[in-house]
Amino acid sequence: MPLRRIIALLASAVSALGLAALLPLASPAYAASCAAPYSASAVYTGGMTASYSGHNWSAKWWTQGEAPSTGGSGVWADQGDCGGSTPPTNPGGFVVSEAQFNQMFPNRNSFYTYSGLTAALSAYPGFANTGSDTGKKQEAAAFLANVSHETGGLVYIVEQNTANYPHYCDTTQPYGCPAGQAAYYGRGPIQLSWNFNYKAAGDALGIDLLHNPNLVQTDAAVAWKTGLWYWNTQNGPGTMTAHNAMVNGAGFGQTIRSINGSLECDGKNPAQVQSRINAYQSFTSILGVPTGSNLSC
Repeated sequence: MPLRRIIALLASAVSALGLAALLPLASPAYAASCAAPYSASAVYTGGMTASYSGHNWSAKWWTQGEAPSTGGSGVWADQGDCGGSTPPTNPGGFVVSEAQFNQMFPNRNSFYTYSGLTAALSAYPGFANTGSDTGKKQEAAAFLANVSHETGGLVYIVEQNTANYPHYCDTTQPYGCPAGQAAYYGRGPIQLSWNFNYKAAGDALGIDLLHNPNLVQTDAAVAWKTGLWYWNTQNGPGTMTAHNAMVNGAGFGQTIRSINGSLECDGKNPAQVQSRINAYQSFTSILGVPTGSNLSC
């Protein structure tokens, strides 16, 4: 279910982990992580990446339907081998390892890459990196639990109810809906919706999402960044950001309120709230930390 962002409308509105151990005399060479697999139906613009035949590729300009290669129109640049052996440490010191991430999302869509998530972390360095080790893991678990709920376990990239697509254009905004009235449907791990949210997220991230909303469904790092944008900067229907709720001890329940509280909290949809709690309890167990208090809203 995509986020409705009702309150916002009414107001018009992812370096290796340092190891406390001796480094070996020589480090093995590791192939880069693979980007999201190439899709013939997807539109790629300059700078976007895709993996194909064991290599990562970068688009030089707009392309669709041309499989990555060193020939053809020359639109694709070979970025080298990907996959194979990977480092045993966590990129950027992220408190969730790739093995734990895969355990949390055993049926995830290949689009939602761990490398995309770790690449996105630089946009919000305080995320899952504030306070005690327990607090960091609790915040990561809380974010991923809400993401799991929003996407059916990282299965869905876009909103499934296409009938809703034309309804996410707030025409009262001075910038309108340049990508089209039906272009601002839910996408990505937090199911970003509405033209004003694409505008605000894009402005904060330095990406023109108002004109290019499809980036959220074709570039894994961009998709993860939009989720982190909402988590770290938006109160939504709540009174604090989800990041602040976890960092300041308000509890997991307040993250639910900040994401979809107007439709779920205060007894409005207890089954949906419990679904989020169940995921959080599962993920904190995988990370080996307690849940803390105030789980519900």
